[in-house]
Amino acid sequence: MGDSARQVDQRCAHNNSLKRPVVEQLQLFFHQHNGLVALFKTVLDHMPSDNHKIVIKADKTPTGQHIRRFNAPTIDEVAIVIVGENVENRDIVLHRRNNQLQRVSETHRSNDALQYPILFWQGEDGLNQAKLRSEEYIHLRDAINADGNAHNVGRTTILPATYVRSPRHMHEYAQDAMSYICHYGTPDLLITFTCNPQWTEIRQELFIGQSPIDRHDITARVFKRKLKSLMDFIVKQHVFGETRCWMYSVEWQKRGLPHAHILIWLVETIKSNEIDDVISAEIPDNDEDPLLYEIVTKNMIHGPCGILNPSSRCMVDGKCLKRFPRQLVSETISGNDGYPLYRRRSTDNNGRSTTVKVNQQDIEVDNRWVFPFSPLLSKTYKAHINVEFCHSVKSIKYICKYVNKGSDMAVFGVAAENYNDEITHFQMGRYVSSNEAMWLVFSFPIYERHPTVVRLAVHLENGQRVYFTTENVLQRVDRPPSTTLTSFFEMCQNDDFGRTLLYSEMPKYYT
Repeated sequence: MGDSARQVDQRCAHNNSLKRPVVEQLQLFFHQHNGLVALFKTVLDHMPSDNHKIVIKADKTPTGQHIRRFNAPTIDEVAIVIVGENVENRDIVLHRRNNQLQRVSETHRSNDALQYPILFWQGEDGLNQAKLRSEEYIHLRDAINADGNAHNVGRTTILPATYVRSPRHMHEYAQDAMSYICHYGTPDLLITFTCNPQWTEIRQELFIGQSPIDRHDITARVFKRKLKSLMDFIVKQHVFGETRCWMYSVEWQKRGLPHAHILIWLVETIKSNEIDDVISAEIPDNDEDPLLYEIVTKNMIHGPCGILNPSSRCMVDGKCLKRFPRQLVSETISGNDGYPLYRRRSTDNNGRSTTVKVNQQDIEVDNRWVFPFSPLLSKTYKAHINVEFCHSVKSIKYICKYVNKGSDMAVFGVAAENYNDEITHFQMGRYVSSNEAMWLVFSFPIYERHPTVVRLAVHLENGQRVYFTTENVLQRVDRPPSTTLTSFFEMCQNDDFGRTLLYSEMPKYYT
């Protein structure tokens, strides 16, 4: 603010179709008539320097958190870090003339004027929002019966499980996965499907001089279509057999491109002697199948790391986080960690090798560096598709938590541009990459599953949670909404068949 010509330049730069004279007239109009613009001008003299840097500390993972949520970005990208999004509102802090700070809630009336300046062109107060509160029914009833005053009852800040990627939301999805296990048994396959920026569908939509990293809108749309195609291929085409149920989550992990973790439950479980027919962990024969050889060598070779490349990002304390190189075995056998040891034959036992370039040097790698894959899926989708057989009780809890571990996070500090001392104060915030932002803008689902899981309420008598406003509080006291638990008790009283069912069996027969 302060240079009107630069303001117009920046606004026009966002959209080439904007007419500069119209933007100039709107900008002048708001400066003359919008009260909020006048208020913001007064703080220009008090603005601190913008010469700061954000330092992300990937080695400061909070206790009890999944390390993959706090890893360092592996590419240069535009991203934002939102502090406190999962536990509190993103409020506005105003610096008053008396040097005091005033916090304004994100539900404040002035937010509408800032979001919709043409509708509220004078900067006037926007639309009033009803204050929704929640409380256990028994406490609400007691408060009304005591003094008839509901103003001090209930919590005004509510972050329900419907808030995507909130801790409660993630916990419920992990519980849903465990409910599948209780009903259908352990999953058969864990599939990781990663977006390939070299897909023809992406490259053909780029303008001259653009790369996929410049068009996150295209990569997000194409990956969404590919993911749906993959799920249809598995579920409807029965490429691994008939499917009982499935679930997946989409993540980014600061890699710039999305990937999906997929759990598949099959009607006919894959037997141990059938694993090699479905999953391979060996470099294909270039003469026999040159297309598969090209796909695997481009997308399914890890690193290499270790002594061949000690500076690889996967190396921590001298060890590879992904446990490469793997053990060479002549036949697939059961492993000690819940996953099988896939057949990885040595070059002396009909195994193959290939050459990869690391730090401008050609290095020969063998089957120890290959991610397990499905030849059929790899040839069909030409991408990194890691397929693991996970029919082991030991690995199930980890897999369910891994698939539903939540959004990317970052532990970061703010330092002056030329300040090189150790940073001692850090904050934790949600890390949102450009591609994830586009995915959310398009309202693409981050989680999907089949069949539906019905969550049954469990509470004490009159202990169910009630949501109310000042307008309907008396109605809520007189007629509290029923829950699945109270409906179950009523069904047991009035329905002969209902009396024969357990609480967990009710959704199969009643809605």
